[in-house]
Amino acid sequence: MTKILVTGAAGFIGTNFVRYWLDHHPDDALVALDALTYAGVRENVAGLDGVTFVHADIGDTSTVMSVLEAEQVDVIVNFAAESHNSLALLDPARFFRTNVLGTQGLCEAARQVGVERFHHVSTCEVYGDLDLDATEWFTEEAPYRPRTPYNASKAGGDHVVRSYHETWGLPVTITNCANNYGPFQFPEKVIPYFTTLALDDQPLPLYASTANRREWIHAVDHCRAIDVILQRGRVAETYHVGTGVERSILEIADTVLGHLGKPEGLKTIVPDRPGHDRRYVLDCTKITKELGWLPEIDFDDGIAETIDWYAARREWWEPLRDRAPVAEGTAWSR
Repeated sequence: MTKILVTGAAGFIGTNFVRYWLDHHPDDALVALDALTYAGVRENVAGLDGVTFVHADIGDTSTVMSVLEAEQVDVIVNFAAESHNSLALLDPARFFRTNVLGTQGLCEAARQVGVERFHHVSTCEVYGDLDLDATEWFTEEAPYRPRTPYNASKAGGDHVVRSYHETWGLPVTITNCANNYGPFQFPEKVIPYFTTLALDDQPLPLYASTANRREWIHAVDHCRAIDVILQRGRVAETYHVGTGVERSILEIADTVLGHLGKPEGLKTIVPDRPGHDRRYVLDCTKITKELGWLPEIDFDDGIAETIDWYAARREWWEPLRDRAPVAEGTAWSR
């Protein structure tokens, strides 16, 4: 049996990972650690067999060390992060506290206790952005050129993780992933945001640069990638996790409205946020050739299922809307 500490376990991808792991590795045990900030939903992992929940911050090194020792944790998978670009414009300090200093505290706890593997989840956004007509994709060797406080804080966390391997030999792996979508995503993010607005016939705010594109991957495909990396990935390596499937914000809005049978007139244009990245796409050759991973969920099928998930679970997302600290299209400075 392997004991895995999942940080950020009550958030979007963390929740999907906990549920995925229980389904595919029923003999393992999980410790779900989460600070339960506004985007953490305790009920996401409540009552799951084989899961111990701990309410704690990753930056609280002494508490995390106590958990690692008491639970005899073998592996850490770190999803814990502040992740909303819009909020980072209004409160950048909280992003650097969690994503850089928090990651350092977690690494220190892992180093002191001596875990077998520390897997850190990062983002494509650390590389900056690409021209809309660029033919190149980001590889694992691409330089870091973050353009927003969120991107920079995630880049800083990546550097912390690598430094703990280079300096003390902490056995780390990193994934930089494309934009995730799927069930349990907090309704501030674009797909659930548009879906929940459309369900109530409210306007969908599209940033003025409606042609800007994102690469999309279902959260379960991301979980599958982490699984193969933990099983067969090389220590100290970074692996890209994406699909090559891109959609613009305009295409996402049209898909949501079309699937729900809502009028196109619900689309409304709001000013771009500062540092709004144009495009990023990941070259995933490395994980495919080395580990044989490929995404399995078709985007059109996956987004349809995701929209239906939110349509059927108003009782889950409606209480969360008032928690969101940012109204899109608001003034971007204080």
